[in-house]
Amino acid sequence: MPGDQGGPARATAPRPYDAVVARTGSGGGVIAVLACAALMTGGCAASHPRAGAPASSQPHSAATPGQSLQVAAGRYLAIAIAGNRRLEIDFDRLQGRDKGHLRAAAGDLRDAAATERLFDRRLLAIALPPATERIARLLYQVNQARASLTAAAARSVSLPQLRSYQRRLAAANGPVEEAVRVIRSQLGLPPPSTS
Repeated sequence: MPGDQGGPARATAPRPYDAVVARTGSGGGVIAVLACAALMTGGCAASHPRAGAPASSQPHSAATPGQSLQVAAGRYLAIAIAGNRRLEIDFDRLQGRDKGHLRAAAGDLRDAAATERLFDRRLLAIALPPATERIARLLYQVNQARASLTAAAARSVSLPQLRSYQRRLAAANGPVEEAVRVIRSQLGLPPPSTS
C-alpha cells in the first residue's frame, strides 16, 4: 500500500481495525439499527445466492460453507490489520509529535482518510456471506462518512479549527465500531480489542 514505508515498527501485535480510533471515544445511535439488520439478514439469507446475480457469477468452488467463512474471515483480518497499522501510525503522530503542528497534523488526517477509504474498497472486494455483506455495506457507508469528516478536518486552517472536529470525529467512530463488531461476530472472529 502506498505510504506504508516509513514510521516506527511496532513491537506489539496490531489491533483489529478501528481499535486505534476507539481510544478517542465513540458515539452511539446506530447500535440498535445494526443489531436489527444483523438479526434480519441472518436468517436463511446465507443459504441463497445473491439476489440479482447471474448464475454464472455464483462461486463454483468445492469449499464448504465453513471453509468459505474461514477464507472470508482471513481476508477480513488481513485488510483490518493493514488498515489498523496505518491508522495507528497516523493517530500516534497526531496525538504526539504532530499535535501542535497544523501542516503535519493535516497530513496525518489526510493519510487516515485515505486509509479508511482503502479499507472500504478492500472490504467490498471480499466475498462475504449475504448477511455479512449487508453489514459490510453499512460499514462502508458509515466509514466513508467518517473518512469525509476526517478529510474535512485535514483542511482546517488553524489548530483550534482542527481541534473543533475532535468531538465529531469521536462520535463518528461509534457506528463504525459497532459494524466492525457485527461483522467480526458473523465471521466467527473475536470482538476487536480497544486497548
